[in-house]
Amino acid sequence: MTNFLKKAFQDMKESAQAQHEVDKANFAAAKAESKAQWEEAKAMRRPETRKAMMQAERDKQMEQAHQRKDAAQARIDAAKGK
Repeated sequence: MTNFLKKAFQDMKESAQAQHEVDKANFAAAKAESKAQWEEAKAMRRPETRKAMMQAERDKQMEQAHQRKDAAQARIDAAKGK
């Protein structure tokens, strides 16, 4: 019976230590994400940075639109038997 209790308490201790490590990692990740959001918001106050970020987003959207258009055209050609 004592070995069972020793194993049970040892397992609980190891589990608690592992969970503590997970909690520390999650806290560090949340802290880094918060800092990244703050730095991005701070950068958006500068007009040149805001313009560059907005242009990058527009370029990304244009590329996605072109890909969707090309995929649709391929489907049209396949449906027509070309």
